[in-house]
Amino acid sequence: MKKKLSVLLSILILFVTTLFYGCSNSYSLEKPTNTTASRDNLLVHYIDVGQGDSILIQVNDKNLLIDAGSKDSQDKLMDYLKSRGIQNLDYVVATHPHEDHIGGMAQIIKNFNIGKFYAPKVTSTTKTFQNMMSQLKNKSLKVTVIKAGMGNDINLGENTKVEVYSPVSEKYNDLNDYSPIMKITYGKTSFLFTGDAEKLVEKEVLQKGHDVKADVLKLGHHGSTTSTGKEFLSKVNPKIGVISVGANNDYGHPHKETLQSLQQANIKIYRTDKDGTVVLSSNGVNITNK
Repeated sequence: MKKKLSVLLSILILFVTTLFYGCSNSYSLEKPTNTTASRDNLLVHYIDVGQGDSILIQVNDKNLLIDAGSKDSQDKLMDYLKSRGIQNLDYVVATHPHEDHIGGMAQIIKNFNIGKFYAPKVTSTTKTFQNMMSQLKNKSLKVTVIKAGMGNDINLGENTKVEVYSPVSEKYNDLNDYSPIMKITYGKTSFLFTGDAEKLVEKEVLQKGHDVKADVLKLGHHGSTTSTGKEFLSKVNPKIGVISVGANNDYGHPHKETLQSLQQANIKIYRTDKDGTVVLSSNGVNITNK
């Protein structure tokens, strides 16, 4: 009986995702009100959501949210966004269907006006994923599949460029590897976002010849040794590394080998478990910690 239920659940999820993936249903948003981001600066908020990821990017009166942490941290995330006066999210990216990245996504979809929603073309049978898809249906939002080469689809306004370097392949054995590696350039400054992409994807991106050089690197997979390979770190050559991680987590993140690599390269390290939410501001020339 359990086996039959599992098969039926898989079929149901496949049916729902078929309805939502592969096409987009975007709508115009009024300019976000009461946000604290200046038109003259780009703000990147690496929000402390414990053992998970959630990043808010604000520039040119536009808001981009990458991931929504775990369900346990969703109230904290909601409070943070509301404290910034956020009502509209022009773009939302769910990097991959792991609970520590999309656990709070159903509440985000429910409570904010979303212009366009992105996710890789992969599904999951988890309750978390099912809840996210149900909320998308309730809001008449469809998923735009994110993949390498579609950065122009995310328009953050003047002086700002978005590049998407992965996913490169159609299928991966590990859900982490569906995470898009994205670069946002503002003026002469740049930020690289990696989700939980591991060394396999890092190598794919480098083999494609992409310019991953960036001033700030959000380390993949919470500082695990499965990500941030030596060649990749060398090519990115960041001044700042940000690790989104929970205090005293069960995985030992960030791994000491990763921290040693950063220290040896004289990279300034920020950790959400020690520093709380990290907010970096760029005026197009310099990056400062707010």
